[in-house]
Formats: sequence, structure tokens, C-alpha cells
Amino acid sequence: MAARIAQTTGAEHTAILGLGVYRPVRVVTNDEVAGPINSSDEWIQTRSGIKTRRFAGESETVQSMSVAAAKGALESSGIAVDQVDCVIVATSTHLLLTPAAAPRIATELGMNGSAAFDVSAGCAGFCHALALASDLVRGGTAGHVLVIGVEKLTDTINPTDRSTAFLFADGAGAVIVGPSDEPGIGPTVWGSDGTQHHAIRQDKDWVEFFREIEEKGTDAVRPYLAMEGTAVFRWAAHSLEKVCRDAIDRAGLSTDDLNAMIPHQANGRIIEIMARVLKLPENCALANDIEETGNTSAASIPLAMEAMLRKGESKPGDTALLIAFGAGLSYAAQVVTLPKFAITV
Repeated sequence: MAARIAQTTGAEHTAILGLGVYRPVRVVTNDEVAGPINSSDEWIQTRSGIKTRRFAGESETVQSMSVAAAKGALESSGIAVDQVDCVIVATSTHLLLTPAAAPRIATELGMNGSAAFDVSAGCAGFCHALALASDLVRGGTAGHVLVIGVEKLTDTINPTDRSTAFLFADGAGAVIVGPSDEPGIGPTVWGSDGTQHHAIRQDKDWVEFFREIEEKGTDAVRPYLAMEGTAVFRWAAHSLEKVCRDAIDRAGLSTDDLNAMIPHQANGRIIEIMARVLKLPENCALANDIEETGNTSAASIPLAMEAMLRKGESKPGDTALLIAFGAGLSYAAQVVTLPKFAITV
């Protein structure tokens, strides 16, 4: 008879226990990015809802922004560094194929031996990582998990590209996921549509770039982030209502139970459409951090969550729907209880 392999069991319920963010110091206006793309403040606001965004400086890296956000999450949760068993970093802009960013971030935070890895799911990365963290705690694989969404998109965009230069920006957000007496993270509804892989992509792979260097020398053009905005807009506007409703249903709730909706801050018009088709109640706050922060991909949901809490639009303990979508195309949604948060400037 074969030996029986033991199994682990963890917490019955999980929750987001604390939140911290990092916003780069430099505030960039529409007028500053409009020139190279032959645009204007009015055009950018009308098309995207963005008024300002944050650009990281040379000293503000994926690692440094992650560490700063993580310290805020640890502080607000009251969880000590040595209680964190795993670090998951959602990012598309750690520009080394290997190693992942997470192990160095964990070490800088003072963790010793914690599991640490990166997740690449584009703008949906934070919601993917949150799902993994909750399941790790419920399965007994980890006691507490640090989840970080971080991007330095200014390293990847062409400032003369009219489809991306005004949209994307930099920042980091982090949460601690751990056991809870009551359910604080609902079931995740997620998926992908690879038929739309071309809609958000790196415009050439590294092998192609290296070949260009051999042929053209310094005239070779480096890879940039490219986006087919119309394709993304149509896909999001027509595909995400069902994802949102499924996440609410699986949480055993209705839209009337929501205190807040925090969608990925991709585009102000997409956010408005999603809120309208869901017929959210009047007292349901809607995140609109894109006005001041731009599209920060995997960092956008925790940054938007912090902005709502800091401004008093929502409060810890409120019930919120998270929904994110991005490159892949990938998407994920879950209903959560909003956490305590660290005060940031």
C-alpha cells in the first residue's frame, strides 16, 4: 500500500489586513506630455479623464517603490516582517527576465527565507496576485502574504507614441493578506482571451531587437509598449459586465450591497461605462484615481483604493468590487472588505 501524503489546511476566511502605497514625487501635467504627441490638455482629458500623473525618477525604481509601499502595508496591518511567509509582486516593468523582483524586495524588507515570486498578468496582475495570496492562506501554504502591484511604465513607453504616452505612469501599492474571522476576500472570477493578445503588447521581442542592432547599429529602435486603444476599449466595454456580475454573485451579494467599486484605472470613459451598465446604487463610491495618477497598470487598484480611503470616499470595512483587465488580454475580479491603510502624502 502506498504511503499517504499529508495535506495542509489553513484559515477558513481571509482578508486584506493593511494597505500601503508609494506615489513618485514628480507630478506631470497634460501640457508636459502633449507636445511630443502633438496633442493638448483638452484632448487628453476628453479621451482619458487624466489631468496629471506621476513619473518616477532614476532613484525611484520598481524595487524602491515596492519596499516603500510594503512598509506602509505592514505598518497599517500590524503584521511583523517575520510573520510574512510569501511575497508576490505583480508587475510588467521589472526589466530583467530573471531573477524576479520579489526576492530582492523581500530581503530588503528584512525577510529571511520567505517565498517570493513575480506575476505577469498586465494590468490585471494585482487581482491575480490577490487571488493567489488568499488561496495560499486558506490552503495553509502561508500564514500571511505580502502582495505588491508596482510599475515603472515610463521605462517602457515611447514619449512620441500618441496611443500610450499620455496614459501610462508609475507607482506602487501593497497589501497584507492573512486570516480573518469573517470572509474579507470573495471568490475570484478570472480568465483570459488570447485572441486579443495583440491589443496590448511589447512591439517586438528581444531577439528581434538584437538582430536589428546587428543590422542597423545605433539606428535600431528599442522595444516599446504598444496598444490598440480602440480594440481594448471595445473589448472592455462589452466583456466585463458579466465578469463583474459573476464576482458579485459568487460572493453571495448584489450590487445594492456594494459600498464601492474600484476598477482598474485604464480610462475614465471605460470606468463610466462599467458603472452605468452595472446600475450601481447612488451611495456606491466609484474610484476615479486616474484623474491624478494615470494608468499605472498592476499598481492602479491599490493606488485607487488608497485614494478613496484617504479622501473619505470610502472607509475601512466597506464592501468593494475590484475588477481589472489588461495585456493578454487577462482579467480578474473579486469582492473585498476594504482594509486599514497607511497615511501617505
